[in-house]
Amino acid sequence: MNNSVKTDRRILRSKQSITKAFLELFAEKDFELITINEIAERANVNRGTVYLHYSDKYDLLDHCIDDHMNELISLCKNRETGVSSQGMVQEPKPVFDYLRDHFPFFEAMFSNRRVFLFRDRLLRFITVNLMDKMEHPDHLPAIDKELKAQFLASAFIGVVEWWIRQQMPHTTQFMADQVKHLFEKNYDVYAE
Repeated sequence: MNNSVKTDRRILRSKQSITKAFLELFAEKDFELITINEIAERANVNRGTVYLHYSDKYDLLDHCIDDHMNELISLCKNRETGVSSQGMVQEPKPVFDYLRDHFPFFEAMFSNRRVFLFRDRLLRFITVNLMDKMEHPDHLPAIDKELKAQFLASAFIGVVEWWIRQQMPHTTQFMADQVKHLFEKNYDVYAE
């Protein structure tokens, strides 16, 4: 049993080292120019170790995105079971705290213009989250529910992207308050 714990820790350390090296390279150069050899060298692991965990750099990128998306989903779901059923909309600070705490990842994702996969997944996640929160009135709404969710999700992603690209010039609390006020200002669009 003790041996499996050590193995798990070694595997975890290897994966963390590979991910960290990948994100550093991703921030420095175009995704297409990154090689598995560079990742392995920077992570101080054998090339085979990278392939042991990931089939290629695309798989590594997918795993990085999935890990952070799952964390954000979990964070939002935990918020929904708390005081507010509207989660991120009413209390966006935990989301901004998470973004701040994982700044290198998000900076890399938003700074590499050739990779839109992350932005698209994040947009899809927030759109679905917002659509689930919108009321279902008996009458046909003036604005389509999916369009409202797209609008609000795009606005949120735009604000997050700006904040990350500007090297987080404001605190997470300031950003959360600003986003909350923006959502409140558009409440009629949101709740309609």
